[in-house]
Amino acid sequence: MNEPAVPAPPPPSNASDQGPEPAGPPGSLWARMKADPQYAPEHLALEAVRRLGPEAQRWADRARQDEPDKTPDALAQQAVRRFTNHARLSGAVSGATGLPGAVVDVGVLAWTQARMVLHMAAAYGADPTSSERATDLLVLQRVHKAAEAARLALGVAAGRERASRLFATTAGRPLSGVMFRLGVKLAQMAGVRAAKRVFAKVIPGAAVVLGTWANSAATKDLAGRTTELYGRS
Repeated sequence: MNEPAVPAPPPPSNASDQGPEPAGPPGSLWARMKADPQYAPEHLALEAVRRLGPEAQRWADRARQDEPDKTPDALAQQAVRRFTNHARLSGAVSGATGLPGAVVDVGVLAWTQARMVLHMAAAYGADPTSSERATDLLVLQRVHKAAEAARLALGVAAGRERASRLFATTAGRPLSGVMFRLGVKLAQMAGVRAAKRVFAKVIPGAAVVLGTWANSAATKDLAGRTTELYGRS
């Protein structure tokens, strides 16, 4: 029996630093990641820069205009506080149980973390819409150890994205296997080291896939690495 499809993410929010909790990955990205789970982090990083980079730049420009004396460090920490709070609430966002619900939860967390990194980059004066930010995301989130490997993987993912418009890459594969691989990849990207905890949600009656402490701890660790990257320049 086929697994149910991943529930649609919440509608996109109007980007403002006081707005509602960030929406998760758009439906088109979910479809792309399900079709190509091996490169799910790369697809997410590319889409995050396309969709969230301009938002991050607008936020930073507005913040500098409103508070011209605020330092880049202070502005970056504002973003850290905002998205760490969002990360605490990102578990169980889908309201679904089973494997699809677990995948949605970690996908929303990874998307929230990407949004934080891009806002921090903008706070420190790095262009959040540059393709290099996708490379940074994959290295900061420890998907790849070096920028060169990240760039290569992003190139492969971009090529597969174009090919997926012509060929159905999930044809003949059990959907449950695709969903499991996708969940593991997204969990690794979100900083979830104990992958078994991610899929506790598959068991009826189990606790939320990630506790608030685990979500915020992983996000704070990522924020520290991001500060080291952009704050040192």
